[in-house]
Amino acid sequence: MRYIRRVLAALRQADEKYGLIDEGDKILVGLSGGKDSLCLLKALSIYDKFAGKHFKVQPVTLNLGFDNFHPEALIAYCKSIGYDLIVEDSSFVYGVLKAHQKEGKHIPCSICSRMKKAAMNSVAHRLGYNKVAFAHHRDDALETLFMNMIHGGRVATFEPKMYLEKSKIEFIRPLVLAKESDLANMAKEEELPVLASTCPANGFTERYFTKELLKTIYKAHPEAEENFAAMLGNYQGFQLYFDQIEIEDSLDKRYALRPLLSADDVLKYEEARAKSQKRLSPLKRDGTTYLVLYKHQAVGSINFNWDNPHQVNINSLEVLPKTKDGFLNVAKFFLAMTSADANPVLFLYKAKGKALAKRLGFSDQKEPGIPAGSWTLKIRR
Repeated sequence: MRYIRRVLAALRQADEKYGLIDEGDKILVGLSGGKDSLCLLKALSIYDKFAGKHFKVQPVTLNLGFDNFHPEALIAYCKSIGYDLIVEDSSFVYGVLKAHQKEGKHIPCSICSRMKKAAMNSVAHRLGYNKVAFAHHRDDALETLFMNMIHGGRVATFEPKMYLEKSKIEFIRPLVLAKESDLANMAKEEELPVLASTCPANGFTERYFTKELLKTIYKAHPEAEENFAAMLGNYQGFQLYFDQIEIEDSLDKRYALRPLLSADDVLKYEEARAKSQKRLSPLKRDGTTYLVLYKHQAVGSINFNWDNPHQVNINSLEVLPKTKDGFLNVAKFFLAMTSADANPVLFLYKAKGKALAKRLGFSDQKEPGIPAGSWTLKIRR
């Protein structure tokens, strides 16, 4: 059986479903030497010939400074299929990882992942490429989902594509629908030069233990693997209760704050805005937004963003005139709630209405590192 056909079918399905590759794209492919990245490079080299759109591919291998890094076989393989492999010196990464390594623990995977993405981002910028392709597959997505649920208390996995606004580069995962077993079999059939992992933490990570957990589930319930995979894209079957959240104001029970999470939330706000003859401003696209509710009805919004773990910008803060009397308490409740898990917190008031800022305790007294004239409030616990 030609497993490459299965992999190409999964790649095409992901591209058509999530819009990963466009005409004229210049795509960097992260080539680690593992089976997944080698399969991705091989599949993309073929996909270009029948996808109905033309794109350029450039493989890049990062030298992360791990022992026994020998890219010669990768260089030769890339040459054999028409590519000149770029070997990027990122050897400083291992030193950074060791500096963050806790006693008795392996090197931190999350930091390594971020640094690899940053390094690939830098190469893409330097060479003028607009996309970076990683070889994460379907099994990786499910493992990440379970790791986030077990260790992070959240239902989340990585996305098929992610646009980085600051760098104007998009990360894509063309193998997101491919099964790991198909990739392993493709690597054998195609005799790809798979290298042994040089990562010191290989086989001792939380991902490894999560993979073993899922194998146990699949053995007991064979249908679970396909059902879990279908779940990732089943928006109609997605039902949790976070979209019912209304955080009641402890000072005035008529009011509540609701995270802006769905299209329904936007519609509720726009209905309130229309009824008020647009006295409320349009919702902001950036940052985090809370709807202000009065007796469960949207009457305003608060938009903010964290500059760092101890500094919050309040970008907008407004309600309908008829509910302004109770809004001071809502604003105080917001400040207390937002600062509950950090100490201290410096709030910068960038919204309209300095009279409200004064009543909340903000002042224009100069703070170190803050532009003169800024209205600030520091909360310590």
